[in-house]
Amino acid sequence: MRKARETRTTMKLAIVTALVLAAVLVVTNGNEVARAESAAGIDADVDAALQTLYEEQPSAKMLADRAAAILVFPNMVKAGFVVGAQYGEGALLKKGRTVGYYRSVSASYGLQAGAQTFGYVLFLMTPSAVKYLNRSGGWEIGAGPSVVVADEGVARSLTTTTLKSDVYAFIFDQQGLMAGIGLQGSKITKIRK
Repeated sequence: MRKARETRTTMKLAIVTALVLAAVLVVTNGNEVARAESAAGIDADVDAALQTLYEEQPSAKMLADRAAAILVFPNMVKAGFVVGAQYGEGALLKKGRTVGYYRSVSASYGLQAGAQTFGYVLFLMTPSAVKYLNRSGGWEIGAGPSVVVADEGVARSLTTTTLKSDVYAFIFDQQGLMAGIGLQGSKITKIRK
């Protein structure tokens, strides 16, 4: 009986995995969004993502002008059916130049189904936030520097005198069939390109 239960569990896991992979392929149209990119590819995507974000959210440009560093993940992919995961690669910019490459990964469990792509940018406002990223060996959002997600209301109220947090996050360019995006619990790790 125990062996039969283990077999059913293994079958369910295989089905869920196949559905998640199929959903990622559908959302990305089979293109290379979900595949690891070259450094030049990441840099080009980062530049395009920042330009789009600055056009859509003028407050993001104001933050960029005052940030100690900017961490950009232009092509995140999220998919799930009960068990979900998201993945993407990006770059850390200081004074407009790439100084390192990073990956963002998270997993979740719960009532969820679908797939989507999106991008996000973290404006690291203080040298201590940048130092934490460099020394942590893997920053899990929710631990360490305080992060404020700049939704429409927060973004409209940001001014040079109201900037108080270590990190401001903007989520943008959401496409797909999955409700909700969260950054809490995302693990950011430096990679070599």
